[in-house]
Amino acid sequence: MNDTPADSLIPYDEIVQEALRAVVGRVLGEVQANGGLPGQHHFYITFKTGAPGVDIPQHLVERFPDEMTIVIQHRFWDLKVRPDGFEVGLSFNQVPSKLVIPFAAVTGFVDPAVNFALQFQAQVEDDEEPQETGAAGNDAPIAEPIEDGSNVVSVDFTRKK
Repeated sequence: MNDTPADSLIPYDEIVQEALRAVVGRVLGEVQANGGLPGQHHFYITFKTGAPGVDIPQHLVERFPDEMTIVIQHRFWDLKVRPDGFEVGLSFNQVPSKLVIPFAAVTGFVDPAVNFALQFQAQVEDDEEPQETGAAGNDAPIAEPIEDGSNVVSVDFTRKK
C-alpha cells in the first residue's frame, strides 16, 4: 500500500481560502450595513500592498512595499464592501486617504475585542522572499496582542513536493 497521498484534482486549498476570505467580507458588510462597529469590536487587516487591484496612496506603497496592516476602529469613513473587496477612508499622519483592497490581497484579519483571527497564506513566487509586516500604519491606538491564540485559524497552503 502506498502511504503517499494522491494529488487532488479538486483545488481544496483555493476553495477554503476563498471561503475564509468571505468571512472578512461578511463581517465588513455587517459593519457597513449597521453604520459602524458594534460594541468594542475593531479590526486589524493585513494585506499585500502590491497585489493586483490594491489601490493605495503612493507614499504608503513606498513605506510598506510588501505588506501593511490597517486598523478599522474609531477613525474610518466611507466603508464600501463589494463582492471582490472593500474600500475605506483612513487617516495616515493626519492625511485622509482612500484605500481599495481586494479580498484576494488580504493575508490577515484580527478582531482583538473577541480574540478572533484569520490568517491566509500568501502566494509567493519562487524567487521572492516574504518580508516582515510593518506595524499598523494608520492613526489608531494599538490594541493588546492576542496572547493565547484561541479562536485563531491558520491555513497553510504550501505544498511539499
